[in-house]
Order: sequence, then structure tokens, then C-alpha cells
Amino acid sequence: MRRTRHGIILKTPEEISKLRTAAATTMEILMKVAEEVAPGISALDIDKLARSYCKEYGVKPAFLGYGGFPGAICVSVNEEVVHGLPTKDKVFKEGDIVSLDFGAVVDGWIGDVALTIGVGKISERAQKLIDVTRESLYKGIEAAKVGGKLIDISRAIQKFVERHGFNVTRGYAGHGIGRSLHEEPQITNYVYKGYPDITLEPGMTFAVEPMVNEGTGKVKVKRDGWTVVTKDGKLSAHFEHDIAITEDGTIIMSAI
Repeated sequence: MRRTRHGIILKTPEEISKLRTAAATTMEILMKVAEEVAPGISALDIDKLARSYCKEYGVKPAFLGYGGFPGAICVSVNEEVVHGLPTKDKVFKEGDIVSLDFGAVVDGWIGDVALTIGVGKISERAQKLIDVTRESLYKGIEAAKVGGKLIDISRAIQKFVERHGFNVTRGYAGHGIGRSLHEEPQITNYVYKGYPDITLEPGMTFAVEPMVNEGTGKVKVKRDGWTVVTKDGKLSAHFEHDIAITEDGTIIMSAI
């Protein structure tokens, strides 16, 4: 195992192959779970489904028990940004937008992915928020190149989001990914004074995850101690892919 001076664990091509399998498997499960989101379905129903698929695929839910989290999947609705608890009283209705954040452990390697979908017919503004958030993820990935800087990813996401009239969530970030759910470095979706000077090298593996708010980028945590919500009560969306920086280019490991 080799680390950079910033504590980033570099993966071998063989390790990236294993991590790619984990990431793709995790996305496959998430896509199947997302298909079941509909009016009248609860967040608890989604959690039970995620657990069921984990058993079917022979993998472990990475979030369950992590830091005390009680579910296998984070389910965040409307103004909920991330870490939404999958409770039975959180029932989806027409017009909601639902963010699903899911992780799985596959042969010791971890996949961590997220997406946001609408429930039935949603407003044009909500659809634009989802589309911009998804596209900002790919803008960030496009900026991830050997010899480039980590800040390039953050800058690309922020510029794209703000150009479309939205704001990135403050205080939460993407991260390194591998055998641990959260490895170095943190990858904010915005630039800031003192941003670390990290050059991208082959073997780096990241979970890039823009969280984008309709209004202010400021957030707060609900009394449940987990669910992060927008301070102004406006909508938020979230997308996440796992990527690997390689000599032959950047791979979206969680693509299926």
C-alpha cells in the first residue's frame, strides 16, 4: 500500500479492478431499488428492499451501523440533502424528489453511489435541479485527469451549478474510496481559501458527489441527529459516482 503525502491511498490496477466490481455492483442494486420509488411507498420499504438485494447479491450494506446509522440506505426527500433516515413515516407522494445514497461491501471493497429521482410528475424547477446536479457530476469527472489538480473537480462542479442558478451544499463533500468508506481526500463541491494542493495521480480512487440546493447552500441537521436539510426549506438533489484515475484515463467505476 502506497500513500501520497496527503494520505491518499494509491491503488494498483488489480485493486482498481476489484473496486470497479464493487462500485458497479452497488450501482446495479441502487438502480433496482430506485425503480420501486412511487407514491405511497415509504423510506422504510426502500430500506427493506436494499437489504433484500444485498442478501441476493451476497454483499453487505456499507452504511448499516456505520457511525451508528440505523439503515442500509440513506433516503432524503425534498429539502433533505443527505443522510436521511429510512423511516416508515416518510411516505413518498406525487411531486416529491427522492435522493437515494447507498453503499455496499463487495469482497472487502466498497462502492458508494447516489441518485435523485422524481416521484410521478414533478415541477419544472425540480426537474432542472435534478438535471443540473447530475450534469455537474459529469463536469467534475471530466476535470479529473492525471497531472491535473483535485481543485479542478471542485471548481468544475461549482461553476456549472452556479451558472444555472443553484448552489452547492456547504459543509459536505465527496471523498476517497477503497477498502474504507471514507478515505482521504475530501472533495468539496466548491473551492475555498486554503484548498489543498493535490496533483492527481494514477491509482487515486474517489467518490465524487455533488449535492446541490435550489436556494441557499447552507444546511442544518435535524433533531434526529442524522438528516441534513436545507436551511431555507428549498429542494436539494444528490448524485454520486466512484471514479479511478489511471494512466489510460479516468474510469467511472460505478457505470453500468
